[in-house]
Amino acid sequence: MRNLIYIIIFSISILILQSCEPIEDRMELGSAITADQLDISATLLVVNGKNSNKVIVNNNSPVLSTWDYGTGLTQKKTDTVLLVAKGENEIIFTGLNADGTKINKSLMVNVDELTFPVPLEWGMLTGGKDKEWVWDTTKPAVWGNGGYMGNDGPAWWTLKESDINGQAPGEGTGAKMIFSLRGAKLSKVMSDGKTETGSFSFDMTKKITLENGTVWAKGKLTTKGVTVLCGKSPNEGGAPVYEYDILIINDNEIVLSYPEPGVGPWGTAWFWNFKAK
Repeated sequence: MRNLIYIIIFSISILILQSCEPIEDRMELGSAITADQLDISATLLVVNGKNSNKVIVNNNSPVLSTWDYGTGLTQKKTDTVLLVAKGENEIIFTGLNADGTKINKSLMVNVDELTFPVPLEWGMLTGGKDKEWVWDTTKPAVWGNGGYMGNDGPAWWTLKESDINGQAPGEGTGAKMIFSLRGAKLSKVMSDGKTETGSFSFDMTKKITLENGTVWAKGKLTTKGVTVLCGKSPNEGGAPVYEYDILIINDNEIVLSYPEPGVGPWGTAWFWNFKAK
């Protein structure tokens, strides 16, 4: 009788342990599938007969999910995510098999309109995919300093594109920046072809308004791991600048500014003029 009780207790313990194992640990090691066997979908919500910029992603395969929709990731089996650009958008699915192998598959969706609000600056900076920016040589100067909240571009000490190499070697004539929607990536390509890569973000709620009510800065651009071309503060020992006030941003033009620490109106600020290539 005592042996029977031991057997029953042991059997119950095994059942409890099995029920507590994570699903991914219980998947059979021989059950790995290929990308061709994936059962996944990305379906745009249709609003008033047009494909909106919200997409429902769904994974019906026996793999764990990671969806890369350009400006973010979700690891849910099913989720609704927001796209930020019109036109063709790529959604990259990465599945994790039970044996630890990964499989990838891309799904393409075509957005007719930005039905759900997104910052338009995503499209302006990236063109919906990758967009190149260079020094704006149509302006009297491309970089220099001026008055914080007073000027809207280089006004005191001013440099042309041909002068930039003296401040930042390789970042003048022939250099460019590439803003990419995928991963919010910023690539700085030097005139010799060498590339530095980081990321970018922006916050268009961080406006700067003058006393007369005029909006001087529309928001802030922040970079990580890389600066914009000649992104430095000379009076701070050439320290790299990673946060910029956005004075102008549209499909063709970007004007940025950076104030030296602690300055007030008309204190020293640095300015950058760029144009779409």
